[in-house]
Amino acid sequence: MGISFPNEARSFDNRNRCVRFTGYDGMFEIKFYLATEVLACEKSHRDTSEADYLASFDALRPRILKAAISAYSKARSGAIMLDLTHFR
Repeated sequence: MGISFPNEARSFDNRNRCVRFTGYDGMFEIKFYLATEVLACEKSHRDTSEADYLASFDALRPRILKAAISAYSKARSGAIMLDLTHFR
């Protein structure tokens, strides 16, 4: 069974500077953490708000999910951190 993303929920983690979202491999929940550097684009981290990060995540969702699937297929871990290297 492959990984799926039936829940579109995501949340911003200010402490760890990432956006969290989940995927499911059958009955197993896989936690993903997307580094804010992926979403900041041309804005500085100081000027980017939580709403900006979440809006950017929503706009890039198809690309982010593709990167998440690829990372999960290699790691098969219960928690995966996605950074800029996953988008090259």
